[in-house]
Amino acid sequence: MKKISYASCAVVLVLSLVVPIVADTIRLKDGSVIRGQVIDFKDQQFTILIGAGAKGRRSRTSIFVEDIESIEFDSATTAAAASLANEDMSSSSPEPVSQPPRSSPEPDTTTTGPRTTGSQPSSGSSPTFFTIKVSVYAKQCAVPFKSAETCAMNGWTNSGLVVRKGQRLRITSSGRVSLGGGRFATPAGVTTAPDNEKLLRTEATGGLIAVVGDDNDDFIFIGTRRDFVAQRDGVLFFGINEGNLNDNTGTYDVVIEAEAGGSPR
Repeated sequence: MKKISYASCAVVLVLSLVVPIVADTIRLKDGSVIRGQVIDFKDQQFTILIGAGAKGRRSRTSIFVEDIESIEFDSATTAAAASLANEDMSSSSPEPVSQPPRSSPEPDTTTTGPRTTGSQPSSGSSPTFFTIKVSVYAKQCAVPFKSAETCAMNGWTNSGLVVRKGQRLRITSSGRVSLGGGRFATPAGVTTAPDNEKLLRTEATGGLIAVVGDDNDDFIFIGTRRDFVAQRDGVLFFGINEGNLNDNTGTYDVVIEAEAGGSPR
């Protein structure tokens, strides 16, 4: 496996020879920032076009997903993001140290209605969406962390997507996980399984939930499908609506369709 120092050196060399003209922002875990055009994801590596070389040719570099903290798609690269829509992208990067707290919020007293948050996009031109696939782990990592363990740090799986306030997201999910004690759940959750410690007390136990940002308690119940508009900027995390995640096993398969480009609404 390549070390991040090698990737960083390669990127610095490329950047010294060309002038960036695109604005996807790739932040590496060593603090480096790359600005280019994300064009592919394969074998756990992102391929990024950088600058505008001689005769219109552009340099490219590949970065391992485990070395990336986050990727922010800029509105100037709508076409590039759209080209990712049919790629088989899979994120299995480890979560950053800073994670949303698994504290119990106040009971959700909102009335049941359509699963839509925020305003809807205007009825003008149809928005373009790009796709990211994520495996959401049902089990919370033990402390200290065991390298062979398949789990979510602090109970949250980092999607790797940095969303903008006003950005529309369409999320679908599938799969089946064990909640321990002979109980199983799908992303829709189990309404007959009581749990006073789950984050969303009025929603089904074991269901798929999400949150934007690692300092936010505004948890969102996703279930098998939900469309919503982000109410703030931040990294998108996924989790399981259950109080005890230590005896869980399995994953949910999540597909994120994120609106590309455009100005925040």
